[in-house]
Amino acid sequence: YEIRLSLVGSEMCIRDRVSTQSTGFSFFHRNTTNMKLFAKKSVEVSPKDSIAKLRDSISMLEKREEYLEKKIHKERIFAKQNAAKNKRSALMALKRKKYYENQIERLSGARMTLETQVMTIESATVNLEAVNAMRQGARAMKQMQASMNINDIDNIMEEVREGIDDARQIEEALAQPIGGEMFDDDDLEAELAELQEENLDEELLSIKPPATTLNLPDAPQTKPTPAKVAAAEEDDELASLEKSMSVAM
Repeated sequence: YEIRLSLVGSEMCIRDRVSTQSTGFSFFHRNTTNMKLFAKKSVEVSPKDSIAKLRDSISMLEKREEYLEKKIHKERIFAKQNAAKNKRSALMALKRKKYYENQIERLSGARMTLETQVMTIESATVNLEAVNAMRQGARAMKQMQASMNINDIDNIMEEVREGIDDARQIEEALAQPIGGEMFDDDDLEAELAELQEENLDEELLSIKPPATTLNLPDAPQTKPTPAKVAAAEEDDELASLEKSMSVAM
């Protein structure tokens, strides 16, 4: 009886242990499944959204750099003004200036990294568009080539050549005169020569002799002014006066 009780007790312990292990395994499996479900729900970010977010960050860093530049300029002016009368305050201003400059260097490095990411994503987007376009073009070419056969193309080209030859023969047959030659070539040549002579005579008669022109000097366009006339009269009077004086002597 004691042996039976001990066996029953050991069997119950084994069952409890197995149930505990199975419960722990089911809990672990359920947690793993939940983690997988949460992992599948991650939202994919488009390149356009990524570029927009990066540009916003770059703009923020640029504004921060501008703010720090103003602070540096302010601290420099303060240190310059207090260099002689308050040396301690001037040194503190220079320390703050150095701190702001270090911040600007770090921000510049971060901004350069963001700009590199933007250019890389843009380049990758262009490459992806080009690859997709080439893939689509290759599929279109494959579909078109599937509907064409080289033997069919040869047969079509042979039919086209035969059709062209037949059309040429029909045109030649239609161009042949009915009932032989209707006009004499010698008569046509003689009539053409007469027409050429008539044209030559008309051209000779239409030529007019060149008109002769006389090269005459141009008439004076200006009239003597009253001042010049008065001056000439004064010169004549002076000349006559001098002549009369010489006669009297």
